[in-house]
Amino acid sequence: MNFNKLGNTDLKVSSICLGTMTWGEQNSQKEAFQQMDYALEQGVNFFDTAELYAVPMKPGTRGKTNQFIGDWFLQSKKRDKIILADKVVGASQMSWMRLNGEKTCLNKKQINFAIDRSLKDLKTDYIDLYQVHWPDRPVGAFSGKLEYEHKNSDNTISIEETLDALNNLVKNGKVRNIGISNETAWGVNQYLKFSEKKKLARIVSIQNAYNFLNRGFEVDLSEIAIREKVGLLAYSPLASGYLSGKYRNGAMPKKSRMDLFYNYWPRYRTINSEKAIEEYWNLAKEFNLNLAQMSIKFCEIQPFVTSVIIGATTMEQLKTNIDSVKTNLNKELIKKIGEIQKRYPNPCP
Repeated sequence: MNFNKLGNTDLKVSSICLGTMTWGEQNSQKEAFQQMDYALEQGVNFFDTAELYAVPMKPGTRGKTNQFIGDWFLQSKKRDKIILADKVVGASQMSWMRLNGEKTCLNKKQINFAIDRSLKDLKTDYIDLYQVHWPDRPVGAFSGKLEYEHKNSDNTISIEETLDALNNLVKNGKVRNIGISNETAWGVNQYLKFSEKKKLARIVSIQNAYNFLNRGFEVDLSEIAIREKVGLLAYSPLASGYLSGKYRNGAMPKKSRMDLFYNYWPRYRTINSEKAIEEYWNLAKEFNLNLAQMSIKFCEIQPFVTSVIIGATTMEQLKTNIDSVKTNLNKELIKKIGEIQKRYPNPCP
């Protein structure tokens, strides 16, 4: 396993992070325990979860993932072996996320409620990395667009107010470090500006989508990530499984994410996605590589990436994904990856 420093902290996190969002929906507690046991045995010391998991989000499974992790901590006694990342939801219509039926937002009251519930679910008294899951203001993170579309919102909680609330969590010991997710370059700079101006906790990471089909992070966020030591935690390195090749030629494996929740994940079905995936598939074959491992390794070796978040519903998938650390991408292969990107630039933003 490889390790990188988490931002400007002294923490060293594995370059592979165990994603958990299927636990409680596609995976049972027993399967979740098997995944955590195996990942830790392979050197993975970084787990990522969120208060709203399992996914797809719904009242009946909210918190299931965190409860599985908490039960594993309780049984295994290995809380001290894991750097744990959790997330608080941003603005949404999910009124069932809060006890009083309020629409979610990133104000102090809701952040305090969310952290206390997460700590209870996770059976721990601190979170190593607490992240804003998505901004409170309207952004295009899930819109399928690269361009910025300005929308005013009178009810948006300011980044300054959110950061102040997160800083209080650090001060009282419930949270050790803070990060952001699905954020823009402007948003990152606002967090950095207010932390310096008001002497508040500084963000150490940003969790955004990054893969062969969506390399938008490279445009401007990559420079901020490197210069400001706010490294990327790359989620969806396999583009919801499409970059494993299992959905090629219209295939639909039983009990796969797309088989179960096809309409929920349209992000990686665009006009050029199939063509791009086929080219990456053929390139992996040319170099005698597994496409999933090639995809994950490409993310891992980027200078702006701190860790790559993998997810799996079977142990076979988990082993393949973790073994990507042993994959070697030579200069010729990387050049050819770049050529495909030029032909099909970011087909799935």
